Amino acid sequence: MFEYLKPAAFIGSIAYSVIGVILVIISFIVVDKMTPYDLWKELIENRNQPLATVVGAFVLAIAIIVGAAIHGG
Repeated sequence: MFEYLKPAAFIGSIAYSVIGVILVIISFIVVDKMTPYDLWKELIENRNQPLATVVGAFVLAIAIIVGAAIHGG
């Protein structure tokens, strides 16, 4: 009944979560390198709201893809 509380399931969940976060960070870095301008500077220093919306949608899309790949469906 409480299989998700077993240590193996808990450690597996943590491991897959860390892998997913790392993949999302790597994908953001790759996209940042592919664009002709510095995304971080545009988002933080220039406070470019339209770009922030696009980057947020991109990160959510990648997170959904990574989650589906890890879940297996």
